[in-house]
Amino acid sequence: AGLTSKDRETVEKLYLEGTIQVLIATATLAWGVNLPAHLVIVKGTEFYDGKLSRYVDYPVTDVLQMMGRAGRPQFDKEGVAVIMCEESKKNFLKKFLYDPFPVESCLGERMCETINAEISIGTISSLSDAIGYLKWTFYARRVRMNPSYYGATSSEEDDVEDFFLSVVQDTVDKLQEHGCVTVEKTEGTDYYVGGASLGRAASNFYLQYQTPKQMQSGTRSLKNMLAQHASGTKKSQVAPKDAFLLGNAKTSFRVQGIQTLTSKNVVSTYGIAKILHSLSHTHEFNELPVRHSEEELNLELSRSLPWGYDLGKVSFWMDKQKGAGKNILDIMLDPHTKCFLLLQAFIFRAKLPISDYINDMRTVVEQIPRLLAAMEFVAEDDKTSAGNFELFSAFPLVRRIFNSGVMPDTPSPTNGPSIKLSNIKVVRELKKGSHFHTWCLDIDFNVFMNGWKRPFSKKANKNTSGGQSVSIILGTLKGGFLLCKSSFSIPDSLKDKSWKKHMKLEFEWSIGETQSGPYADGQVVILRVVNEFVNGCDFEVEISLKE
Repeated sequence: AGLTSKDRETVEKLYLEGTIQVLIATATLAWGVNLPAHLVIVKGTEFYDGKLSRYVDYPVTDVLQMMGRAGRPQFDKEGVAVIMCEESKKNFLKKFLYDPFPVESCLGERMCETINAEISIGTISSLSDAIGYLKWTFYARRVRMNPSYYGATSSEEDDVEDFFLSVVQDTVDKLQEHGCVTVEKTEGTDYYVGGASLGRAASNFYLQYQTPKQMQSGTRSLKNMLAQHASGTKKSQVAPKDAFLLGNAKTSFRVQGIQTLTSKNVVSTYGIAKILHSLSHTHEFNELPVRHSEEELNLELSRSLPWGYDLGKVSFWMDKQKGAGKNILDIMLDPHTKCFLLLQAFIFRAKLPISDYINDMRTVVEQIPRLLAAMEFVAEDDKTSAGNFELFSAFPLVRRIFNSGVMPDTPSPTNGPSIKLSNIKVVRELKKGSHFHTWCLDIDFNVFMNGWKRPFSKKANKNTSGGQSVSIILGTLKGGFLLCKSSFSIPDSLKDKSWKKHMKLEFEWSIGETQSGPYADGQVVILRVVNEFVNGCDFEVEISLKE
C-alpha cells in the first residue's frame, strides 16, 4: 500500500521472478493481486478503524483470503498458513476456518437504497408491494433459515411476516425523512408510496439515501450567499461587441453589453470551494480511511492549503460555524475533513505528507464527477429559486478542474479558442391557459479554435470523450433566477477549423414576472458562456427581449 503503480509493478515482477523472497503487504493484497506463496504469515487479526478510533477484528472472509495465497494449485503442490492471534481468539478462528461458513444476505445494509430504487422506477408503489418484493429475495430465505441473525422473533410465518412489515415501515420512514419518497396514508396498515426528486437522484447516481438531502442543503446555502454577494464579482471588464459578435445589425441591437468573466475572485473561489466542501461532507465518504495518528498529518496539511478545513480561509463574510468546544484533532479525525483536504491537495498540487494519501486522493477524486452531476440534478429541483443563475454558473468551473485538469490559477492561453454569437433572435408566445409567455432565444455559436488544441493532462478525467464541453446558462439580471441551461461539445478533431452550433433556448418568463425583477431593468436577460476546457475564454452577454 502507498506505492505508486510503477513501483508496485516492479515489486510484483521481482517477487514472481524469485529475486525477492519475502514480501510484506497489507491485507488488501489478498483481494486484488494474484501473488502466490508457499508460506503465508498473518501477523495479527486486527486493524485500526479510524471511524471507531480503535482496533477491530478482520472479517473471517478476509483471513481466508490471506490464507488462500499459500499453495496455489497452479504454482505449488502444498502451502502453509500461519495465523498469529490472541489466545482467546484461537478456538473461534479454528472453528470458522475448518467448518463451512454460512453465507448471509447483505441486503439489510442497503435496504433503503434498494427499496428507494424500486420505488423510483415504479416497481414498488405501496407497502404491500415492498413486502412482496422482499419475499422473493435471498434476504427472505436467510431470515427464515437464521431468524435471530436478522432480528426476527422466529421462523414461524406470522413472525416472519411481522418482521418484514417492520423492516419495510422503518425503511419507508427513513426514506420519507430524507425526502426520497412521498407517502399517502390509507386505511389500515397499507399505504401508497411514490418517488421524489431526491429519491430519483439517489437511484440514478447510485448514492446513499441520505446524500441527496445533504447536497440540497449545501446548494441552498450556496445559493443564498450567491444571491446576496454576486452582484459585484465575476465580471472582469467590458468587451467590445465585435470581439464576441458576428453578423447583422439586429444581433448588435439585441446585445446591450458584453463582459469577460474571470474565476479569480472571492465569490467564484468560494463557490467552487463550497461545492467541494458540501460533496466532501456527504455520506459517500463516511468510510474514507483515517489511519492511526493521521490527525496530526491532516492538521499539518490543512495549514498549507488555501481553503483550510472549514472554508474559514475563503469566507469573506461571517459564515463560520464551529462546534462548541470541539477539539481540532477530533475534527482532523473526521473522514469528511480529510476528504476536503485531499480535494484541495489535488487542485493546488500540494505535497502529500505520506504515500498512503496518494491512493486515498485517487479514490476521492474519481467519485467527484458522478457526485457533481448528482448535485446539479438535485439543484434543478429548486430551479425557480433566487441565486440559481450563479449556482449553475459555478458547476462548470468545478467540472473544468476535474474533467480537463484546468486549475483556477492556470493562465489563459495566448492564442486560445474563441466563441462568437450571431443571428440572435427572440420569439415570444402566449402560454395556453395563462397570461405568462414562453420565450425562445435562437442563437448561433461560432467556434474558432485558432490553432489551439487541448493539452494532455494527467489530472484530466480519462473517461471524458466526445469533445470539449461549453456550458450555456441563461438567467435574470436581478435576483439571479435561472431561466435555462444547456451545453454543447466542440469536436476534438477541430484544429484550425471553425465550427457552428445552432441552439434554441426555451424558457418561461413567468419566473421573472412573478418576482418583478427583470422588468425593472428593461427586460434584459444574461447569457453566460463558460468553457469547461480552458481558462480565460468565459464571457456573458446582456440580451434585450424588447420587440
